[in-house]
Amino acid sequence: MKCLIDLNSKEAAYMQIYKKMRDDIVNSVYKFGEKLPSKRLLSEEANCSVITIEHAYAILCDEGYVQSRQRSGYFVSYKKNDFIPVTNISPAAVTTQSFADSNDDTFPFSVYAKTMRIVISKYGDKLLSKSPNLGCDELKTAICNYLARSKGITVEKNQIIIGSGAEYLYGLIVQFLGRDKMYGIERPSYDKILSVYKANGAECDLLKLGTDGILSEELERTNAQVLHITPYRSYPSGVTASASKRNEYISWAKKRNAIIIEDDFDSEFTISTKHADTVFSLEPIEHVVYINTFTKTIAPAMRVGYMVLPQKLVASFQNKLGFYYCTVPLFEQYLLTELINNGDFERHINRTRRKRRRIIK
Repeated sequence: MKCLIDLNSKEAAYMQIYKKMRDDIVNSVYKFGEKLPSKRLLSEEANCSVITIEHAYAILCDEGYVQSRQRSGYFVSYKKNDFIPVTNISPAAVTTQSFADSNDDTFPFSVYAKTMRIVISKYGDKLLSKSPNLGCDELKTAICNYLARSKGITVEKNQIIIGSGAEYLYGLIVQFLGRDKMYGIERPSYDKILSVYKANGAECDLLKLGTDGILSEELERTNAQVLHITPYRSYPSGVTASASKRNEYISWAKKRNAIIIEDDFDSEFTISTKHADTVFSLEPIEHVVYINTFTKTIAPAMRVGYMVLPQKLVASFQNKLGFYYCTVPLFEQYLLTELINNGDFERHINRTRRKRRRIIK
């Protein structure tokens, strides 16, 4: 490995180091259990400060690619083909956490009200029009740009479907993928996921969670053709899937020609300095459908969610369900567009993340 920094790049030096190290780990340049170069050695090679290397290693540790051992250095903890059961821990033994809504996390009402006035003035009676079936282009474009900036997800606007919250989108998924399929769901999980799938006539298999995601033995056992996962801080267990587990989910889906539903609720408020790689960003071509909402990041009253389809599923979704009217009024869609485009949405997220990091410290 030769770790060099591009001084002409707009990307921060620590992010360049992080991506180079991550790619080398994923491509088995450094294998599971191997010791990585010291911070001092890397800083000399890259001609940067030790603090820059330390920051890059911290992100690798946060995402589960690397493990820090006191007075020993950094070691690879990522397993490319890890199908060994993580643990036989029972669901009851997984530590549960309370994630009740906090007033401190609510979007500032003054900013919200100001933006509402801007939208009314800017769009006028256009707000009374019917929305395009799968959502307005302005919001879908804003979401595309936001996902590229914040999560490394690069998609086209035709891959995005706007709907009135996650529960509505779960229902669309069953109608699209079929009620005849088996749906694998984390155990424990947010109870409405199971309720919505069952209400839509789908058969479900509850898969036990371990300390870093669904147990490998459960993935091997199930006959599920669709796997619904919440890889960031699954509710109510608080379990976050490691980098190895996310890769295992993808390998499982490819092996069975299955579909993964990645439910990314609340991931914006991670205390890490960088978002963990989404499963969608690791396999954006065919096997992963990404879902997120604005309910947590803005307010419970904002019943707006979005679904990102892999490009290979776009045409079939349009043919099967493209006739549905969008369930979100244009006013709310334009309001969200404005909040994303003017930076207020991301400023709120960054404020909340900094506040949570101070609390942890």
